Amino acid sequence: MTQHSLPAIPELLYRIGDLADKSGTACYLVGGYVRDMLMQRPCTDIDIMVIGDPVPFAKTLHDELHGRNFVLFERFRTTQMELSDPIYGSFKVELVGARKESYNNDSRKPVTLIGTLDDDLSRRDFTINALALTLNSEGRNQIIDHFHGIDDIGARILRTPLDPEQTFSDDPLRMMRTARFAAQLNFKPLPEVLDAMKLMCDRITIVSMERVSQEFLKIMLSPRPSIGLTILYETGLLRELMPEVAAMAGIEQVDGMGHKDTLFHTFQVIDNVAAHSQNLWLRIAALLHDIAKPVTKRFTKSAGWTFHGHDAVGIKFVSKIFRYMRWPLDPLDYVQKMVRLHHRPIPLSKDEISDSAIRRLMFDAGENLQDLMSLCKADVTSKNPKKVSRIMSNFRLVESKIAEVGEKDQLAKWRPPVSGEDIMGLLGLPEGKTVGIIKKRMENAVIDGLIPYDRDAALDFIRQIYKEMKNSETP
Repeated sequence: MTQHSLPAIPELLYRIGDLADKSGTACYLVGGYVRDMLMQRPCTDIDIMVIGDPVPFAKTLHDELHGRNFVLFERFRTTQMELSDPIYGSFKVELVGARKESYNNDSRKPVTLIGTLDDDLSRRDFTINALALTLNSEGRNQIIDHFHGIDDIGARILRTPLDPEQTFSDDPLRMMRTARFAAQLNFKPLPEVLDAMKLMCDRITIVSMERVSQEFLKIMLSPRPSIGLTILYETGLLRELMPEVAAMAGIEQVDGMGHKDTLFHTFQVIDNVAAHSQNLWLRIAALLHDIAKPVTKRFTKSAGWTFHGHDAVGIKFVSKIFRYMRWPLDPLDYVQKMVRLHHRPIPLSKDEISDSAIRRLMFDAGENLQDLMSLCKADVTSKNPKKVSRIMSNFRLVESKIAEVGEKDQLAKWRPPVSGEDIMGLLGLPEGKTVGIIKKRMENAVIDGLIPYDRDAALDFIRQIYKEMKNSETP
Protein backbone atom coordinates (compact mmCIF):
# COMPACT_ATOMS: atom_id res chain seq x y z
CA MET A 1 0.00 0.00 0.00
CA THR A 2 1.33 3.42 -1.04
CA GLN A 3 0.44 6.48 1.03
CA HIS A 4 0.71 10.12 -0.02
CA SER A 5 -0.03 13.35 1.80
CA LEU A 6 -2.71 15.66 0.46
CA PRO A 7 -2.60 19.41 1.10
CA ALA A 8 -5.62 21.35 2.38
CA ILE A 9 -9.08 19.81 2.41
CA PRO A 10 -12.41 21.49 3.22
CA GLU A 11 -13.16 21.96 6.91
CA LEU A 12 -16.36 19.98 6.32
CA LEU A 13 -14.28 16.83 5.81
CA TYR A 14 -12.45 17.34 9.11
CA ARG A 15 -15.80 17.67 10.87
CA ILE A 16 -17.01 14.46 9.24
CA GLY A 17 -13.80 12.73 10.41
CA ASP A 18 -14.29 13.99 13.98
CA LEU A 19 -17.85 12.67 14.04
CA ALA A 20 -16.60 9.34 12.66
CA ASP A 21 -14.12 9.13 15.56
CA LYS A 22 -16.90 9.77 18.10
CA SER A 23 -19.07 7.03 16.64
CA GLY A 24 -16.19 4.57 16.19
CA THR A 25 -16.67 4.50 12.41
CA ALA A 26 -13.84 3.92 9.95
CA CYS A 27 -14.44 6.65 7.38
CA TYR A 28 -12.77 7.53 4.02
CA LEU A 29 -13.14 10.09 1.26
CA VAL A 30 -13.05 8.10 -1.97
CA GLY A 31 -13.21 8.33 -5.74
CA GLY A 32 -13.54 11.36 -7.96
CA TYR A 33 -13.16 14.04 -5.30
CA VAL A 34 -9.71 12.77 -4.34
CA ARG A 35 -8.73 12.55 -8.00
CA ASP A 36 -9.97 16.05 -8.75
CA MET A 37 -8.20 17.54 -5.72
CA LEU A 38 -4.94 16.07 -6.98
CA MET A 39 -5.63 17.44 -10.46
CA GLN A 40 -6.76 20.80 -9.04
CA ARG A 41 -10.13 20.46 -10.73
CA PRO A 42 -13.31 21.84 -9.11
CA CYS A 43 -15.67 19.23 -7.70
CA THR A 44 -18.85 19.57 -5.66
CA ASP A 45 -19.69 15.86 -5.28
CA ILE A 46 -18.22 14.12 -2.23
CA ASP A 47 -18.28 10.33 -1.84
CA ILE A 48 -17.76 9.04 1.69
CA MET A 49 -17.16 5.34 2.29
CA VAL A 50 -17.49 3.73 5.71
CA ILE A 51 -16.79 0.21 6.89
CA GLY A 52 -20.14 -1.36 7.75
CA ASP A 53 -23.66 0.05 7.45
CA PRO A 54 -23.43 3.72 6.40
CA VAL A 55 -27.02 4.69 7.23
CA PRO A 56 -26.69 5.31 11.02
CA PHE A 57 -23.58 7.42 10.46
CA ALA A 58 -25.29 9.30 7.61
CA LYS A 59 -28.15 10.22 9.94
CA THR A 60 -25.60 11.47 12.48
CA LEU A 61 -24.00 13.69 9.85
CA HIS A 62 -27.38 14.99 8.76
CA ASP A 63 -28.33 15.92 12.33
CA GLU A 64 -24.97 17.29 13.51
CA LEU A 65 -24.01 19.16 10.32
CA HIS A 66 -27.49 20.44 9.48
CA GLY A 67 -27.84 18.47 6.29
CA ARG A 68 -30.50 19.17 3.67
CA ASN A 69 -32.46 17.04 1.20
CA PHE A 70 -31.63 13.72 2.87
CA VAL A 71 -32.38 10.70 0.65
CA LEU A 72 -32.06 7.04 1.65
CA PHE A 73 -31.74 4.33 -1.00
CA GLU A 74 -32.83 1.43 1.17
CA ARG A 75 -32.07 -1.33 -1.35
CA PHE A 76 -28.41 -0.35 -1.62
CA ARG A 77 -28.10 1.12 1.91
CA THR A 78 -26.69 4.36 0.54
CA THR A 79 -27.67 7.94 1.33
CA GLN A 80 -27.40 11.37 -0.24
CA MET A 81 -27.65 14.81 1.34
CA GLU A 82 -26.38 18.37 0.94
CA LEU A 83 -23.83 19.72 3.43
CA SER A 84 -22.15 23.11 3.57
CA ASP A 85 -18.55 24.14 4.14
CA PRO A 86 -17.85 27.68 5.44
CA ILE A 87 -15.32 28.36 2.65
CA TYR A 88 -16.12 25.98 -0.20
CA GLY A 89 -19.91 26.27 -0.07
CA SER A 90 -22.44 23.50 -0.68
CA PHE A 91 -21.57 19.90 -1.51
CA LYS A 92 -23.67 16.92 -2.54
CA VAL A 93 -22.50 14.15 -0.21
CA GLU A 94 -23.13 10.45 -0.81
CA LEU A 95 -22.39 7.85 1.88
CA VAL A 96 -21.87 4.20 1.02
CA GLY A 97 -20.60 1.16 2.85
CA ALA A 98 -17.50 -0.66 1.64
CA ARG A 99 -18.79 -3.28 -0.75
CA LYS A 100 -18.23 -5.81 -3.44
CA GLU A 101 -20.43 -5.52 -6.51
CA SER A 102 -21.02 -7.51 -9.70
CA TYR A 103 -23.56 -8.30 -12.41
CA ASN A 104 -24.93 -11.72 -13.22
CA ASN A 105 -24.63 -12.61 -16.90
CA ASP A 106 -28.20 -11.62 -17.76
CA SER A 107 -28.95 -9.03 -15.07
CA ARG A 108 -29.42 -5.29 -15.45
CA LYS A 109 -28.94 -4.75 -11.71
CA PRO A 110 -25.79 -5.32 -9.68
CA VAL A 111 -25.49 -7.79 -6.81
CA THR A 112 -24.01 -5.91 -3.84
CA LEU A 113 -22.25 -7.51 -0.86
CA ILE A 114 -20.62 -6.02 2.24
CA GLY A 115 -16.86 -5.73 1.72
CA THR A 116 -13.61 -4.40 3.14
CA LEU A 117 -11.67 -1.27 2.21
CA ASP A 118 -9.53 -3.37 -0.14
CA ASP A 119 -12.65 -4.88 -1.73
CA ASP A 120 -14.14 -1.46 -2.28
CA LEU A 121 -11.05 0.07 -3.87
CA SER A 122 -10.38 -2.95 -6.09
CA ARG A 123 -13.95 -2.86 -7.47
CA ARG A 124 -13.52 0.74 -8.68
CA ASP A 125 -13.51 1.40 -12.40
CA PHE A 126 -10.04 2.94 -12.80
CA THR A 127 -6.94 3.34 -10.71
CA ILE A 128 -7.37 7.13 -10.79
CA ASN A 129 -10.66 6.61 -8.95
CA ALA A 130 -9.39 3.87 -6.63
CA LEU A 131 -7.98 6.42 -4.18
CA ALA A 132 -9.07 6.85 -0.56
CA LEU A 133 -8.33 9.62 1.91
CA THR A 134 -8.50 8.71 5.60
CA LEU A 135 -10.83 11.08 7.47
CA ASN A 136 -10.39 9.61 10.97
CA SER A 137 -7.86 11.42 13.17
CA GLU A 138 -5.50 8.44 13.05
CA GLY A 139 -3.90 8.60 9.62
CA ARG A 140 -5.90 11.68 8.67
CA ASN A 141 -5.00 13.41 5.39
CA GLN A 142 -3.18 10.36 4.07
CA ILE A 143 -4.12 9.01 0.63
CA ILE A 144 -4.37 5.25 0.30
CA ASP A 145 -3.28 4.29 -3.21
CA HIS A 146 -3.19 0.51 -3.64
CA PHE A 147 -3.09 0.61 -7.44
CA HIS A 148 -0.72 3.50 -8.22
CA GLY A 149 -3.55 5.76 -9.30
CA ILE A 150 -1.52 8.89 -8.55
CA ASP A 151 1.16 7.72 -10.97
CA ASP A 152 -1.55 7.11 -13.59
CA ILE A 153 -2.90 10.62 -13.06
CA GLY A 154 0.58 11.93 -13.77
CA ALA A 155 0.86 9.75 -16.88
CA ARG A 156 -2.71 10.67 -17.96
CA ILE A 157 -3.72 7.06 -18.55
CA LEU A 158 -6.83 5.00 -17.81
CA ARG A 159 -6.04 1.63 -16.28
CA THR A 160 -8.33 -0.71 -14.36
CA PRO A 161 -7.37 -1.88 -10.84
CA LEU A 162 -8.04 -5.51 -11.79
CA ASP A 163 -7.94 -7.27 -15.14
CA PRO A 164 -10.10 -5.07 -17.42
CA GLU A 165 -12.34 -7.96 -18.43
CA GLN A 166 -13.11 -8.57 -14.77
CA THR A 167 -13.68 -4.88 -14.11
CA PHE A 168 -16.05 -4.51 -17.08
CA SER A 169 -17.81 -7.77 -16.33
CA ASP A 170 -18.57 -6.55 -12.80
CA ASP A 171 -20.24 -3.45 -14.26
CA PRO A 172 -20.37 -3.02 -18.06
CA LEU A 173 -21.22 0.67 -17.66
CA ARG A 174 -17.53 1.15 -16.90
CA MET A 175 -16.90 0.78 -20.63
CA MET A 176 -18.93 3.95 -21.17
CA ARG A 177 -17.04 5.61 -18.35
CA THR A 178 -13.78 4.82 -20.16
CA ALA A 179 -14.92 6.95 -23.09
CA ARG A 180 -16.29 9.61 -20.76
CA PHE A 181 -13.11 10.05 -18.70
CA ALA A 182 -11.00 10.02 -21.85
CA ALA A 183 -13.07 12.91 -23.22
CA GLN A 184 -13.45 14.83 -19.94
CA LEU A 185 -9.86 14.52 -18.72
CA ASN A 186 -8.03 13.93 -22.01
CA PHE A 187 -6.63 10.66 -20.62
CA LYS A 188 -5.65 7.73 -22.82
CA PRO A 189 -7.01 4.22 -22.12
CA LEU A 190 -4.35 1.51 -22.13
CA PRO A 191 -4.49 -0.94 -25.08
CA GLU A 192 -5.64 -3.79 -22.86
CA VAL A 193 -8.57 -1.65 -21.68
CA LEU A 194 -9.67 -1.01 -25.27
CA ASP A 195 -9.19 -4.67 -26.18
CA ALA A 196 -11.49 -5.73 -23.34
CA MET A 197 -14.11 -3.22 -24.47
CA LYS A 198 -14.03 -4.62 -28.01
CA LEU A 199 -14.44 -8.12 -26.66
CA MET A 200 -17.28 -7.26 -24.29
CA CYS A 201 -19.10 -4.41 -26.06
CA ASP A 202 -22.34 -6.37 -26.45
CA ARG A 203 -22.57 -6.61 -22.64
CA ILE A 204 -23.53 -2.95 -22.46
CA THR A 205 -27.08 -4.05 -23.31
CA ILE A 206 -27.61 -5.49 -19.82
CA VAL A 207 -27.21 -2.03 -18.26
CA SER A 208 -30.27 0.19 -17.98
CA MET A 209 -30.49 2.72 -20.78
CA GLU A 210 -30.96 5.53 -18.26
CA ARG A 211 -27.47 4.88 -16.84
CA VAL A 212 -25.95 4.48 -20.30
CA SER A 213 -27.54 7.72 -21.52
CA GLN A 214 -26.26 9.63 -18.52
CA GLU A 215 -22.70 8.66 -19.42
CA PHE A 216 -23.25 9.37 -23.11
CA LEU A 217 -24.54 12.88 -22.41
CA LYS A 218 -21.52 13.53 -20.18
CA ILE A 219 -19.31 12.60 -23.15
CA MET A 220 -21.25 15.06 -25.29
CA LEU A 221 -20.70 17.80 -22.67
CA SER A 222 -16.94 17.23 -22.46
CA PRO A 223 -14.42 19.71 -23.92
CA ARG A 224 -13.74 17.45 -26.94
CA PRO A 225 -16.56 14.93 -27.36
CA SER A 226 -14.86 13.35 -30.39
CA ILE A 227 -12.31 11.68 -28.10
CA GLY A 228 -14.99 9.68 -26.30
CA LEU A 229 -17.12 9.13 -29.40
CA THR A 230 -14.16 7.73 -31.32
CA ILE A 231 -13.53 5.24 -28.49
CA LEU A 232 -17.21 4.22 -28.56
CA TYR A 233 -17.01 3.64 -32.31
CA GLU A 234 -13.67 1.80 -32.37
CA THR A 235 -14.69 -0.57 -29.56
CA GLY A 236 -18.12 -1.40 -31.04
CA LEU A 237 -20.12 0.28 -28.28
CA LEU A 238 -21.53 2.91 -30.65
CA ARG A 239 -22.84 0.16 -32.92
CA GLU A 240 -24.60 -1.43 -29.94
CA LEU A 241 -26.17 1.85 -28.78
CA MET A 242 -26.79 3.83 -31.97
CA PRO A 243 -26.39 1.67 -35.07
CA GLU A 244 -27.72 4.53 -37.23
CA VAL A 245 -24.84 6.74 -36.09
CA ALA A 246 -22.22 4.02 -36.47
CA ALA A 247 -23.53 3.39 -40.01
CA MET A 248 -22.24 6.81 -41.07
CA ALA A 249 -18.66 5.47 -40.99
CA GLY A 250 -16.76 4.55 -44.12
CA ILE A 251 -16.11 5.74 -47.66
CA GLU A 252 -17.39 4.15 -50.86
CA GLN A 253 -15.61 4.51 -54.21
CA VAL A 254 -17.42 4.41 -57.55
CA ASP A 255 -15.60 5.25 -60.78
CA GLY A 256 -12.81 6.70 -58.69
CA MET A 257 -15.18 9.08 -56.89
CA GLY A 258 -15.59 8.82 -53.12
CA HIS A 259 -17.44 10.76 -50.46
CA LYS A 260 -16.00 11.86 -47.13
CA ASP A 261 -16.38 9.68 -44.07
CA THR A 262 -19.61 11.08 -42.64
CA LEU A 263 -19.03 9.76 -39.12
CA PHE A 264 -15.65 11.38 -38.56
CA HIS A 265 -16.87 14.54 -40.28
CA THR A 266 -19.70 14.50 -37.74
CA PHE A 267 -17.27 14.10 -34.84
CA GLN A 268 -15.38 17.17 -36.09
CA VAL A 269 -18.62 19.16 -36.36
CA ILE A 270 -19.44 18.30 -32.73
CA ASP A 271 -16.01 19.48 -31.60
CA ASN A 272 -16.46 22.68 -33.61
CA VAL A 273 -19.77 23.34 -31.85
CA ALA A 274 -18.28 22.42 -28.47
CA ALA A 275 -15.49 24.97 -28.94
CA HIS A 276 -18.08 27.76 -28.88
CA SER A 277 -21.17 26.46 -27.09
CA GLN A 278 -22.08 24.57 -23.92
CA ASN A 279 -25.56 23.89 -25.35
CA LEU A 280 -25.94 20.11 -24.97
CA TRP A 281 -28.80 19.83 -27.45
CA LEU A 282 -27.00 21.85 -30.11
CA ARG A 283 -24.17 19.32 -29.74
CA ILE A 284 -26.72 16.51 -30.08
CA ALA A 285 -28.04 18.22 -33.22
CA ALA A 286 -24.48 18.21 -34.55
CA LEU A 287 -24.26 14.47 -33.79
CA LEU A 288 -27.48 13.75 -35.71
CA HIS A 289 -27.46 16.37 -38.48
CA ASP A 290 -26.29 13.88 -41.14
CA ILE A 291 -27.88 10.80 -39.59
CA ALA A 292 -29.88 9.95 -42.74
CA LYS A 293 -27.01 10.19 -45.21
CA PRO A 294 -26.40 6.41 -45.32
CA VAL A 295 -30.00 5.71 -46.37
CA THR A 296 -30.26 8.61 -48.85
CA LYS A 297 -26.86 8.04 -50.48
CA ARG A 298 -26.97 7.77 -54.29
CA PHE A 299 -24.35 7.83 -57.05
CA THR A 300 -24.80 9.02 -60.62
CA LYS A 301 -22.11 9.67 -63.19
CA SER A 302 -23.45 13.15 -63.83
CA ALA A 303 -23.77 14.32 -60.22
CA GLY A 304 -21.47 11.97 -58.32
CA TRP A 305 -22.52 11.23 -54.74
CA THR A 306 -25.74 12.85 -53.52
CA PHE A 307 -27.72 12.71 -50.27
CA HIS A 308 -30.97 14.34 -51.37
CA GLY A 309 -33.54 14.68 -48.63
CA HIS A 310 -31.27 13.53 -45.82
CA ASP A 311 -32.33 16.53 -43.73
CA ALA A 312 -36.04 15.68 -44.01
CA VAL A 313 -35.50 11.94 -43.52
CA GLY A 314 -33.16 12.64 -40.62
CA ILE A 315 -35.83 14.05 -38.33
CA LYS A 316 -37.49 10.62 -38.18
CA PHE A 317 -34.21 9.06 -37.04
CA VAL A 318 -33.86 11.81 -34.43
CA SER A 319 -37.19 10.92 -32.84
CA LYS A 320 -36.33 7.22 -32.81
CA ILE A 321 -32.94 7.79 -31.17
CA PHE A 322 -34.37 10.16 -28.55
CA ARG A 323 -36.84 7.54 -27.45
CA TYR A 324 -34.44 4.62 -27.52
CA MET A 325 -31.80 6.53 -25.55
CA ARG A 326 -34.41 7.70 -23.00
CA TRP A 327 -33.48 11.33 -23.57
CA PRO A 328 -35.92 13.99 -22.34
CA LEU A 329 -38.43 14.81 -25.06
CA ASP A 330 -38.58 18.55 -24.39
CA PRO A 331 -35.53 19.29 -26.62
CA LEU A 332 -36.73 16.95 -29.42
CA ASP A 333 -38.44 19.67 -31.47
CA TYR A 334 -35.35 21.88 -31.21
CA VAL A 335 -32.98 19.13 -32.40
CA GLN A 336 -35.32 18.15 -35.23
CA LYS A 337 -35.50 21.80 -36.30
CA MET A 338 -31.70 22.05 -36.40
CA VAL A 339 -31.45 18.83 -38.45
CA ARG A 340 -34.21 19.90 -40.83
CA LEU A 341 -32.78 23.37 -41.47
CA HIS A 342 -29.02 22.80 -41.40
CA HIS A 343 -28.68 23.06 -45.20
CA ARG A 344 -30.87 26.14 -45.61
CA PRO A 345 -28.52 29.12 -45.07
CA ILE A 346 -25.84 28.45 -47.71
CA PRO A 347 -28.09 28.57 -50.82
CA LEU A 348 -29.28 31.99 -49.62
CA SER A 349 -25.86 33.46 -50.37
CA LYS A 350 -26.81 33.86 -54.01
CA ASP A 351 -27.34 37.51 -55.00
CA GLU A 352 -30.75 36.89 -56.54
CA ILE A 353 -32.26 35.45 -53.35
CA SER A 354 -35.18 37.62 -52.26
CA ASP A 355 -35.85 39.26 -48.93
CA SER A 356 -38.83 36.92 -48.54
CA ALA A 357 -36.48 33.90 -48.69
CA ILE A 358 -34.40 35.42 -45.89
CA ARG A 359 -37.58 36.12 -43.92
CA ARG A 360 -38.65 32.51 -44.46
CA LEU A 361 -35.39 31.24 -42.95
CA MET A 362 -35.73 33.60 -40.01
CA PHE A 363 -39.34 32.60 -39.48
CA ASP A 364 -38.61 28.86 -39.69
CA ALA A 365 -35.59 29.09 -37.37
CA GLY A 366 -37.31 31.54 -35.01
CA GLU A 367 -35.47 32.19 -31.78
CA ASN A 368 -32.98 29.44 -32.69
CA LEU A 369 -31.57 31.32 -35.70
CA GLN A 370 -28.18 31.97 -34.10
CA ASP A 371 -27.86 28.31 -33.05
CA LEU A 372 -28.67 27.25 -36.61
CA MET A 373 -26.00 29.56 -38.03
CA SER A 374 -23.51 28.22 -35.47
CA LEU A 375 -24.28 24.64 -36.52
CA CYS A 376 -23.91 25.51 -40.19
CA LYS A 377 -20.53 27.14 -39.61
CA ALA A 378 -19.39 24.14 -37.56
CA ASP A 379 -20.40 21.92 -40.49
CA VAL A 380 -17.51 23.32 -42.52
CA THR A 381 -14.74 20.75 -42.00
CA SER A 382 -12.93 20.87 -45.34
CA LYS A 383 -9.13 20.77 -45.24
CA ASN A 384 -9.05 22.94 -48.39
CA PRO A 385 -8.36 26.52 -47.19
CA LYS A 386 -9.73 28.09 -50.38
CA LYS A 387 -12.99 26.16 -50.07
CA VAL A 388 -13.34 27.09 -46.41
CA SER A 389 -12.69 30.74 -47.22
CA ARG A 390 -15.33 30.72 -49.96
CA ILE A 391 -17.96 29.07 -47.73
CA MET A 392 -17.31 31.39 -44.80
CA SER A 393 -17.58 34.36 -47.15
CA ASN A 394 -21.00 33.05 -48.16
CA PHE A 395 -21.99 32.82 -44.52
CA ARG A 396 -21.04 36.44 -43.96
CA LEU A 397 -23.16 37.38 -46.97
CA VAL A 398 -26.17 35.54 -45.52
CA GLU A 399 -25.65 37.23 -42.16
CA SER A 400 -25.50 40.65 -43.81
CA LYS A 401 -28.69 39.88 -45.72
CA ILE A 402 -30.41 38.90 -42.48
CA ALA A 403 -29.39 42.24 -41.00
CA GLU A 404 -30.56 44.08 -44.13
CA VAL A 405 -34.05 42.65 -43.90
CA GLY A 406 -34.31 44.77 -40.75
CA GLU A 407 -36.84 42.65 -38.90
CA LYS A 408 -34.47 40.26 -37.18
CA ASP A 409 -35.65 40.70 -33.62
CA GLN A 410 -39.30 40.75 -34.61
CA LEU A 411 -39.08 37.62 -36.76
CA ALA A 412 -36.85 35.77 -34.31
CA LYS A 413 -39.71 35.98 -31.80
CA TRP A 414 -42.40 35.91 -34.45
CA ARG A 415 -45.94 35.07 -33.58
CA PRO A 416 -48.84 35.39 -36.04
CA PRO A 417 -50.62 38.76 -35.64
CA VAL A 418 -53.90 36.79 -35.63
CA SER A 419 -54.48 33.40 -33.97
CA GLY A 420 -56.60 30.48 -35.08
CA GLU A 421 -59.11 31.38 -32.36
CA ASP A 422 -59.30 34.90 -33.75
CA ILE A 423 -60.05 33.52 -37.22
CA MET A 424 -62.80 31.26 -35.89
CA GLY A 425 -64.37 34.17 -34.03
CA LEU A 426 -64.10 36.56 -36.98
CA LEU A 427 -65.56 34.18 -39.56
CA GLY A 428 -67.82 32.09 -37.36
CA LEU A 429 -66.01 28.90 -38.30
CA PRO A 430 -65.47 25.76 -36.21
CA GLU A 431 -61.97 24.44 -35.60
CA GLY A 432 -60.81 22.47 -38.63
CA LYS A 433 -58.93 22.32 -41.91
CA THR A 434 -60.36 25.55 -43.36
CA VAL A 435 -59.11 27.61 -40.42
CA GLY A 436 -55.65 26.03 -40.77
CA ILE A 437 -55.50 26.89 -44.49
CA ILE A 438 -56.53 30.50 -43.91
CA LYS A 439 -54.04 30.92 -41.04
CA LYS A 440 -51.18 29.50 -43.12
CA ARG A 441 -51.94 31.79 -46.06
CA MET A 442 -52.02 34.78 -43.73
CA GLU A 443 -48.66 33.82 -42.19
CA ASN A 444 -47.07 33.36 -45.63
CA ALA A 445 -48.40 36.74 -46.74
CA VAL A 446 -46.71 38.44 -43.78
CA ILE A 447 -43.42 36.56 -44.31
CA ASP A 448 -43.41 37.27 -48.05
CA GLY A 449 -44.04 40.97 -47.45
CA LEU A 450 -47.48 41.01 -49.13
CA ILE A 451 -49.05 42.52 -46.01
CA PRO A 452 -47.43 44.27 -43.03
CA TYR A 453 -47.02 42.68 -39.61
CA ASP A 454 -50.19 44.29 -38.36
CA ARG A 455 -53.34 42.85 -36.79
CA ASP A 456 -55.80 44.97 -38.76
CA ALA A 457 -54.02 44.24 -42.03
CA ALA A 458 -54.05 40.52 -41.23
CA LEU A 459 -57.79 40.59 -40.42
CA ASP A 460 -58.53 42.39 -43.69
CA PHE A 461 -56.47 39.80 -45.58
CA ILE A 462 -58.32 36.95 -43.84
CA ARG A 463 -61.72 38.42 -44.80
CA GLN A 464 -60.54 38.77 -48.39
CA ILE A 465 -59.21 35.22 -48.82
CA TYR A 466 -62.25 33.73 -47.07
CA LYS A 467 -64.48 35.62 -49.50
CA GLU A 468 -62.40 34.26 -52.39
CA MET A 469 -62.67 30.74 -51.01
CA LYS A 470 -66.45 31.06 -50.67
CA ASN A 471 -66.76 32.46 -54.19
CA SER A 472 -64.70 29.62 -55.63
CA GLU A 473 -67.08 27.12 -54.02
CA THR A 474 -70.15 28.80 -55.62
CA PRO A 475 -71.35 26.89 -58.74
